Amino acid sequence: MNTLLLIIDMQKAFINENTKHIIPKIEELISNKTYKNIVFTRFINTPESIYVKDLKYNGCIGNDKELVIDNYNYKVIDKKIYTALNTDLKNYIIENNIDKIYLCGIDTECCILKTAFDLFESEYDVYVLKNYCASMYGNERHSNALKILERNIGKNRII
Repeated sequence: MNTLLLIIDMQKAFINENTKHIIPKIEELISNKTYKNIVFTRFINTPESIYVKDLKYNGCIGNDKELVIDNYNYKVIDKKIYTALNTDLKNYIIENNIDKIYLCGIDTECCILKTAFDLFESEYDVYVLKNYCASMYGNERHSNALKILERNIGKNRII
């Protein structure tokens, strides 16, 4: 079985009191070598993006877009939208014959949720590692996102 640990947006811009606790947890996941394949995503924002124009979000443009976890030379996929399911990730999944995808990282209610939905709807075998995800806006948002995920991709996929 070829598993993939997909580590979503563990970047300086997204680390605060509500998210910093998952850094050592994810580092432990990496060091356990449980997953055959590991891929990091990195959100890249630009001054011209809809995130800046409409949401007034200016993060992930400068140095704050850098990863806060050593990627140990694992693949890093840059993305300019919420979902990680882009051409680079699709190609990686195909080239490495990935059977199961496990998601962790930041933000549960945004990029984790959107990626999980997209992978599920594209018929990938996807799971969300609930204790390895967090929301910048706190545990209530994280918990609410997990409930939405349970309802829409299945309780058995939230582990």
